[in-house]
Amino acid sequence: MRIEVREEAIELGRLFEEKGYELALVGGAVRDLMLGRPVHDYDFTTSARPEEFEPILRAWGRDGFWDMGRKFGTLGALRRLPDGHDLSAEVTTYRSDEYEPDSRKPEVQYGDSLEGDLSRRDFTINCMALRLPSCELVDPFDGQADLDKGLLRTPVDPHQSFDDDPLRMMRAIRFVAQLGFDIEAETAEAIYDMAPRLEIVSAERVRDELTKLLLAKYPSDGIDELVDSGIADIVMPEIPALRMTVDPSHPHKDVYEHTLMVLDRAIALETDADGDVPRPDLTLRMAALLHDIGKPRTRKYEANGKVSFHHHDAVGAKMAAKRLRALRFDKELIADVYKLVDLHLRFHGYVEEPWTDSAVRRYVVDSGHLYSRLNRLTRADATTQNKRKARLFEEAMDEMEERVVELKEKEDLAQIRPELNGQQIMEILGIKPGPLVGKAYKHMLAVRLDEGEIGYDEAVRELQAWWDQIGSKEV
Repeated sequence: MRIEVREEAIELGRLFEEKGYELALVGGAVRDLMLGRPVHDYDFTTSARPEEFEPILRAWGRDGFWDMGRKFGTLGALRRLPDGHDLSAEVTTYRSDEYEPDSRKPEVQYGDSLEGDLSRRDFTINCMALRLPSCELVDPFDGQADLDKGLLRTPVDPHQSFDDDPLRMMRAIRFVAQLGFDIEAETAEAIYDMAPRLEIVSAERVRDELTKLLLAKYPSDGIDELVDSGIADIVMPEIPALRMTVDPSHPHKDVYEHTLMVLDRAIALETDADGDVPRPDLTLRMAALLHDIGKPRTRKYEANGKVSFHHHDAVGAKMAAKRLRALRFDKELIADVYKLVDLHLRFHGYVEEPWTDSAVRRYVVDSGHLYSRLNRLTRADATTQNKRKARLFEEAMDEMEERVVELKEKEDLAQIRPELNGQQIMEILGIKPGPLVGKAYKHMLAVRLDEGEIGYDEAVRELQAWWDQIGSKEV
């Protein structure tokens, strides 16, 4: 197999060779080049120590240099390419790491050979290297054969590999989602045996792997592997809890199967780069994954023999936020996923009875910047096999979206505010800043949504009527 390597990478190999040092392209870059996937970040390993190869790398990377990984033997540089893309190169001295039993952070030891460096890597498909500038393939663990088979296998005993670095178990599953590969039987068995070892891994590292999995090409396959392996019980136990929780509105499937279907359908509704929900969209995908996690906790067996999940949307939203906080996701994503899960049932009432214009305005205002994502999540959640019900649902959603377009032509729904601001409310009612001002503002916003613009004088009368009936009693 001829592997096409960028001339700039070969040039770097020549520079190292001229100084008497070895340089090899390693890891995911080699794998992706062999798969015909685009590569913009190149990882190299070398026989030289950082202080020895730093001047070489600085000269090559004339568009940028960084040394945050110096204590691990890693330096990086940037080269701007003729086509306008950037080529990022990180070079690391041959490694031979040793792990402490209670930590996944290795004690860095420099190695003395390329083969030794490759032996410490996670999977055989990532244990291949191209010596530069010759482009000679080095494949001591038959990674090319596993690549051809679409197989994930560790280069050493998998129990030892995962004991050294438990995060490799999640990486294996992430590669299932990214590449569509299968995990070799012995490796899969070791993941099942050692899943609890992930408890020593930081939440941030688990979060990063989960994010990459959800943004991958086959995220549902990855989630399925997380659950089957027992890893989901450690990192996101709300998902395996969905198994065998039967939803009466979807009697042909349990909630777990329904969730994976919703995830796939939501992904299919993402747009191209210039659309309003460009793929891959982490917020939409996370909301699809978590939208029904409140069902096991709210399941109730009614007197008529049916099962209900009343308020699973509100309960699930709180559960989702709690789990995402534990995984150290950023506040903006947590807030957005919370709102999407909390609102994911809101539209269903429209199918039974079309809303008034005020109800449509309220839906748009309540969903805010998540309006397009909420509609996609709602559509994805309609998984009924009844063709008539499915058609009626789609027609209702289409109609509502058309009404929103018409309403937006008349006024900017995103900018709707009460006709009285907080300062005016305090002056009219003679009250000081505090919770009552917020309650009055909320009431006036509801009036604005329900009745449209009513004018200043009418707004003052409405506020005074509310105060006489409700507000003044709370003073």
